[in-house]
Amino acid sequence: MSEVKSDIQIAREAKMQPINDILSKVNVPDESFAFSPMGRHIAKINLEYLEKLKDKSDGKLILVTAITPTPAGEGKTTTSVGLNDGLNKIGKKSIVCLREPSLGPSFGMKGGAAGGGYAQVVPMEQINLHFTGDFHAITSAHNLLSALIDNHIYWGNKLNIDVRRIVWKRVMDMNDRALRSININLGGVANGFPREDGFDITVASEIMAIFCLANNLEDLEKRIGNITIAYTREKKPIYARDLNAQGPMTVLLKDAIRPNVTQTLENNPAIIHGGPFANIAHGCNSVIATKAGLKLADYVVTEAGFGADLGAEKFLDIKCRKSNLRPSCVVIVATIRALKMHGGVAKDDLKDENVAALKKGLVNLQRHIENVKKFGLPVAIAVNHFIKDTEKEVKALIDFCESLGVKASLCTHWANGGEGTKDLATHVAALCENKEAKFKFLYENKTPLFKKIETIAKEIYRADEVIADTKIRDQLKNFEESGYGDLPICVAKTQYSFSTDPSLKGAPTGHALPIREIRLSSGAEFIVVVCGAIMTMPGLPRVPAADSIKLNKKGDIEGLF
Repeated sequence: MSEVKSDIQIAREAKMQPINDILSKVNVPDESFAFSPMGRHIAKINLEYLEKLKDKSDGKLILVTAITPTPAGEGKTTTSVGLNDGLNKIGKKSIVCLREPSLGPSFGMKGGAAGGGYAQVVPMEQINLHFTGDFHAITSAHNLLSALIDNHIYWGNKLNIDVRRIVWKRVMDMNDRALRSININLGGVANGFPREDGFDITVASEIMAIFCLANNLEDLEKRIGNITIAYTREKKPIYARDLNAQGPMTVLLKDAIRPNVTQTLENNPAIIHGGPFANIAHGCNSVIATKAGLKLADYVVTEAGFGADLGAEKFLDIKCRKSNLRPSCVVIVATIRALKMHGGVAKDDLKDENVAALKKGLVNLQRHIENVKKFGLPVAIAVNHFIKDTEKEVKALIDFCESLGVKASLCTHWANGGEGTKDLATHVAALCENKEAKFKFLYENKTPLFKKIETIAKEIYRADEVIADTKIRDQLKNFEESGYGDLPICVAKTQYSFSTDPSLKGAPTGHALPIREIRLSSGAEFIVVVCGAIMTMPGLPRVPAADSIKLNKKGDIEGLF
């Protein structure tokens, strides 16, 4: 029996091609005006070149999402990469557009995020670590604004900022619970006025959200200027533009905003750019990257974070609303292992055949199918195959999907790359061409903010009610009176359940959606609704992934994935 290679072993054995050869596959010329190499295998596409493509027709957009995550794994990024390779295998010109991994999960609970097996994007180690420095630029831009706020107060506070009502925290791209709430400016008058502050993780920053929703540099600068940073004692809002912060912050982001291009193991182009979390932000790669892909290829495969209730809903109701993007179909990734967990099987028992538990857990997949169809989009199911899946279990899953009028394709891309997704690719290409998609939003812009929250809670999460105290309701009314009533809703909640209780697997009903706080993202142009115990600065687990990450005697990285 041959040795099963690890993801990082497979990635290291990849025969990568020079990035100019990769770009030539989508007709990007090997000229300096088109892209800037970042080493031999990574490049940034120049915005000036993308502007020249604006009159070119768009390709078809394919959204990859998943069932509710479990510790058993679903493999959404792996499937996105595999589907892209599969489309290229059947003769389609396709690009995959993904988010950049955050250092927080890479050293915390999740590990790397560049796909797996023979469906990866490479160079894997650079992508999972500092990559092209985009996240560092976002962190620096965010914290420049923080520094400007405290500096303004130190030098006389001309804007009359109420230090108790500063809503702009600091950020860093690492899980660090000790920084959630801090006191700053200690040490005497030379250091400023003491006040409470805190840190979020960089991927929860409004700068990250703006970065991923902006259409160009001008739009980026305008949105940064519109960030609400604080309030006066009279509760008058103070914006980043009041500190003239938008100019220098945009300067820090001028190179980061250009999309990054790498390749899959099968030497197909991949655009990896931006990375807001889906449980505390909108969870999609950048609009600029997606639109670039649509100009360069006939098909673009992109993913939305976590399950369809979080990532896909926000992709469709926020990203598509703000960018005029329209998917042609949606692929929902499911694994038999995860569905058995939704049916009550413990993780240690997943290796055993259990058709009864699988059938019980299928309600989770059914709920996601029903939810996606509410947006008027055709659905395909990618069954991400694991070696312990049995024929009876596979048949039960495929038959169940067929009973719902949805085709499920067994995918073996982890072991076989694009060859293992040719059936899915053929079906998805057909869905894109049959004009079935009649896309619609879940709610309209003019719907009152609380009603928008209720619509998401009842239609997507199947909650019976939304619990919000008078303070929350008054804040929503104030947002509407201040001209923000047309903004979409970004719900921050646990990714592990349709409810706010991560222990409720399957497809729970009869629960409530409790709102803990709401935040105005006036630059990103959405309202963040924080529910349950969700944290915008995660902590490390008892045994973090960092425990097993090291350099070996050869100087190679071990344990990253």
